[in-house]
Amino acid sequence: MTRIILPFLAVLAASLARAAPAPLFGINLGSGDESNAQPVTVSQDDISADILRPALFSRTAYCSAASVTNMSCGAPCDATPNVQVLTAGGDDGAIPGFFVASDPDTQTIVVAHQGTDPHKILSIANDIEFAQTAANATLFPQASSSVKLHSGFQDTQGRTADIVMSTVQSALASTGFKQVLVTGHSLGAAVASLDAAMLRMALSSDVAVKSVVFGLPRVGNQDWADLFDTLIPDFIHVTNQNDPVPNVPPHDLSFEHPSGEVHITSVDATSGDATMEACPGQENQNCAAGNSLLKVSVANHLGPYLQDISFGDKACPA
Repeated sequence: MTRIILPFLAVLAASLARAAPAPLFGINLGSGDESNAQPVTVSQDDISADILRPALFSRTAYCSAASVTNMSCGAPCDATPNVQVLTAGGDDGAIPGFFVASDPDTQTIVVAHQGTDPHKILSIANDIEFAQTAANATLFPQASSSVKLHSGFQDTQGRTADIVMSTVQSALASTGFKQVLVTGHSLGAAVASLDAAMLRMALSSDVAVKSVVFGLPRVGNQDWADLFDTLIPDFIHVTNQNDPVPNVPPHDLSFEHPSGEVHITSVDATSGDATMEACPGQENQNCAAGNSLLKVSVANHLGPYLQDISFGDKACPA
């Protein structure tokens, strides 16, 4: 049945987009930019330098707030031994898990967000509100009225925005660090990208704001993607093989990914090394956006992504 329904929904969405570009029942119809530029292989050195450590933090975000606070979450915490957690929280529901930490090894303040827990219905509900709404003017003062965001993702991000902002600002002042890393997986990736934009708009220009996320769903419309490209030009969003999540909400409902996709084409089961390609432009059809609806793998959403790093409850039982 799924093999029949998914293609039908895709065709229906595309037909509606051509016929009715105006909002319908609160949902905008239409699609944005696409790229057909050829992907470029990412070296293992670059993967280790730019992607590995954010993946470790995104995995840790699935651990309980108590174990993260004490850095007693087992292997995930052991992988980043010198990190000092400044605040952690969440209820795995309306407020997914998150933490803010100081990473002296890289002189960085880290913000990490947990993804969707399939066993908690409130987290799943956050993901399925497809209606687009205007960006919160307080949190995103540089966003024009044409910037529209997924209502559920924006609401979820707003529940922790104040504590993230205040903790990051305090940590930058007390440590003297000049870099912030924002990361997360799945729903956590969506919240992390919103946090990155919020922090970039609020912090002084001498503080670098970087964001590396995993399994990112689409967060906003074309104007959001363009704005985000200017705010975080070195953004990385890692997509894993046939993971379906990067293709929701549908492109034909006026949702658009920003640039910066790095696509995993395979993971070596023996070494754990991932083969990755950098995908130029937005919605590169040679990468996740070109995946077939008939060949999806939910397992790819959880991992492994690289070096035996997977995400979800099982990746961090503590």
